[in-house]
Amino acid sequence: MNAPIEPHLQAMLSAHDIDPEETAEWREALLALIGTQGPARARQILDELATVARQQRTGWQPELNTPYMNTIAVDDQPVFPGDLATEERLVAIMRWNALAMVVRANQAYGELGGHIASYASVADLFETGFHHFFHARTAQHQGDLVFFQPHSAPGVYARAFLEGRLSEADLMHYRQEITAPGSGARGLSSYPHPWLMPDFWQFPTGSMGLGPISSIYHARFMRYLTHRQLQDCSGRKVWGVFGDGEMDEPESMSALTLAAREKLDNLVWVVNCNLQRLDGPVRGNGRIIDELEKLFAGAGWNVIKLVWGSDWDGLLARDTSGALLRAFANTVDGQMQTFAAKDGRYNRDNFFGQNEELARLVQGMTDEQIDRLKRGGHDIVKIHAAYAAAAAHRGQPTVILAHTKKGFGMGSAGQGKMTTHSQKKFDEQDLIDYRNRFDLPLSDEQAKGLAFYKPADDSAEMRYLREHRARLGGSLPKRETVCDRLPVPALSTYGQFALQADGKEMSTTMAFVRMLGNLLKDTQLGPRIVPIVADEARTFGMANLFKQVGIYSSVGQRYAPEDIGSVLSYREATDGQILEEGISEAGAIASWTAAATSYSVHGLAMLPFYIYYSMFGFQRVGDAIWAAADQRARGFLLGATSGRTTLGGEGLQHQDGSSHLVAATIPNCKAYDPAFAGELAVILDAGMREMVEQQADVFYYVTLMNENYAQPDLPAGVEADVLRGGYRFGAYGPIHAAQRVTLLGSGAILTEVVKAAQQLAAQGVGVEVLSITSWSELARDGMAQADKASHLAQLLSATQGPIIAATDYVRAVPESVRAFVPEGRRYRTLGTDGFGRSDTRAALRRFFAVDADSIAQAALQAFAV
Repeated sequence: MNAPIEPHLQAMLSAHDIDPEETAEWREALLALIGTQGPARARQILDELATVARQQRTGWQPELNTPYMNTIAVDDQPVFPGDLATEERLVAIMRWNALAMVVRANQAYGELGGHIASYASVADLFETGFHHFFHARTAQHQGDLVFFQPHSAPGVYARAFLEGRLSEADLMHYRQEITAPGSGARGLSSYPHPWLMPDFWQFPTGSMGLGPISSIYHARFMRYLTHRQLQDCSGRKVWGVFGDGEMDEPESMSALTLAAREKLDNLVWVVNCNLQRLDGPVRGNGRIIDELEKLFAGAGWNVIKLVWGSDWDGLLARDTSGALLRAFANTVDGQMQTFAAKDGRYNRDNFFGQNEELARLVQGMTDEQIDRLKRGGHDIVKIHAAYAAAAAHRGQPTVILAHTKKGFGMGSAGQGKMTTHSQKKFDEQDLIDYRNRFDLPLSDEQAKGLAFYKPADDSAEMRYLREHRARLGGSLPKRETVCDRLPVPALSTYGQFALQADGKEMSTTMAFVRMLGNLLKDTQLGPRIVPIVADEARTFGMANLFKQVGIYSSVGQRYAPEDIGSVLSYREATDGQILEEGISEAGAIASWTAAATSYSVHGLAMLPFYIYYSMFGFQRVGDAIWAAADQRARGFLLGATSGRTTLGGEGLQHQDGSSHLVAATIPNCKAYDPAFAGELAVILDAGMREMVEQQADVFYYVTLMNENYAQPDLPAGVEADVLRGGYRFGAYGPIHAAQRVTLLGSGAILTEVVKAAQQLAAQGVGVEVLSITSWSELARDGMAQADKASHLAQLLSATQGPIIAATDYVRAVPESVRAFVPEGRRYRTLGTDGFGRSDTRAALRRFFAVDADSIAQAALQAFAV
């Protein structure tokens, strides 16, 4: 039988009641129902009453906030399966080594920075997961995915040190990645960066907000793999430990409803609610835990509040008047932060001293005992109970709102202080106090000298550490890259129409979609391809793929679509292959990242093709693309309707003139702007072979146009030049003309360059036309060649006269290769600098002076100089 309602809750519920006796009868009736027929029947009755209340327009709806206390009652806590004393000693050691690492680095080099307070608040949350929940990949278990709060990276390094994965020399080179190898050490990156530590970190979380959305789409991608029978991901979890201040990032919140709608019970977030951002309180004048509870509950998540530690259980049990809960409810986070920063005497006088009822609750406690009252996120037993409940929950994603203190244990040096986020220096007394606070076996000299501490290999602590990780599959985080090599079909089997286009009119977008459809039919590579689109599949001519491979839906298709009788009707299916993310570029790029890193996260190579309006890529979600690069993504980004003049009527915010400029800044991104279908085919073929056969850690950005024009055959033998960035397209005019000029063009503007060449030829000018498939690859080649002639210089050496380069992008794109133009050759660039406009393609190209007439005029002017 269920226990009666707790006295302190009953006292709060009775406040301002006009008829307490009648209320008591309703309450007792509900308790009797629960006791005799169980919670399920009680929920059914409550749902029925809620329906009646809405029908009668009472204006009532359930309150989304619960009292400011733990969701899991004391009686519902499972027995703690570990050795509490040993785990507390281990987490104390982690805290010390993390602190020593950061403080040492800043004593030696004050400019290095680093963070102590964030890990101090999250250490128990991390360690409970490490000891009991976070699975590593083994032959029996494919492993959990864990996203670590980035400012707490020193704590993860401290654990790796105890595990023997990092040496003391490594810890002494925190944030010294360049100089460390000279000392025989490994430099440790500031935050989780797989590019810098490719065997260690799995997920880059340093750009806050990207970790949360990425974790959601990784969890959804695991369901996608399961439903498509590519890999069974059941039994695996995605754990994300994030900060409460991080929840202000729009990306953190943008996919909450997707997680609930998809019933992602393989997803658990732990929000470290230490109440502080970088400069001050998260919600100084409110309560962030209350706000997040409403937000997540309203979005459909299972919410577990982990607010108070075990020491508070006795106080709450004795609080028959509800004074303690009323005090919690009336204390805003700014004040709670102050209580965290002050000692037991201050808290006795200012929190428990608010009224006699509160004061009586702590009459038998010393000031030190009051000071040691733990918040829930620092109580390993409470944390374990919350994690166990989250792991067992079905049908919803779960968020654990864990109340902690920023800088926990740092005392007067930083606990709860406004400056604690940047605290990285301790005086000698602070270090001794910290040692004493966590009862560390260090002498005064060792503490003052910031000695790293590692227990003996055969100690109880080290045995416990190893045994618990062995049960969970080994050390984490750990990045693995072993996966199968996928064979890429011969280019002729899917792209012959593009190589020998024979002047047929089509856009490069349509050529891509046709090649994609052919690739999807390949029995080996086809199932591993992941087509991704935000909400523009029909715009890009992809509707034929709806029938061919279907759109992924975790529930199939529960309706008859309006166009069910058409050849291109909309089709959703549980084994659908297309990920269509709705109007969410952030969601689409997160899905792309999940697929593009599947080779390392799941040991299963996948090949994603994400096609989108190019303006909404590097400009809109560029930070997410950079994070994918850090994670060593492999896949294709297709910037469709690219260029500033090819998307005529759409106007300023749709017309892309800069994506190639941004793409060039990402070291492992290969960016191409092909003008013709044959060029595109060669690029796609090479990219696939590089990424899934050779397994290189690169990804490709390829721009596509929606303009239909005649597609020529690809000249024989130019494939290597296409990939290096440019090739000789053709010659026009008299062979021995007195005046000669070289025209360079890419993408949509190459057709204008060819027209300009024809105009000039008609005037007796000899013209060489180079098709530039990648300005950034030409620039990289030039920088890599050192004293040797670059590819561009070699191409230009066979030409004469001034050089005119024209693109549909800002002039900085063709300007990027100026240094590799042969000496003595005049070089002029034409581009689309400025804001876009709405008009026809012809009008736009005249306006930006990248049409054929403007290019020809620029060439003639170059002769006159």
